[in-house]
Amino acid sequence: MPFVGTGFDTGLHIVAAVVLIATVAAAGMAFWKFHEVPIHQAHKNSHQQLTLITTLTWVGFIWHWVWVIAVIIAFVDAEQAIAKVRDIWKSEGDSAC
Repeated sequence: MPFVGTGFDTGLHIVAAVVLIATVAAAGMAFWKFHEVPIHQAHKNSHQQLTLITTLTWVGFIWHWVWVIAVIIAFVDAEQAIAKVRDIWKSEGDSAC
């Protein structure tokens, strides 16, 4: 076996350990950044439910389905969505008469 028991072998182990730690750290940071997307979106839009979105995002670390709810709340403008539903409802009611 080449390099076994040599200084080069130890150097390769150190390089492998550094690459492993860097990869795990990069994956953790990417997960963290991705997980913070609802909070950044809420800040960007000056969302009225910023506290709710932040809380749901933090709880989403444990229960991931809660994070999905935070994303929906952060990206959907509830007032505009309700107005569109109301307009659709009214337009369907007018055509039935």
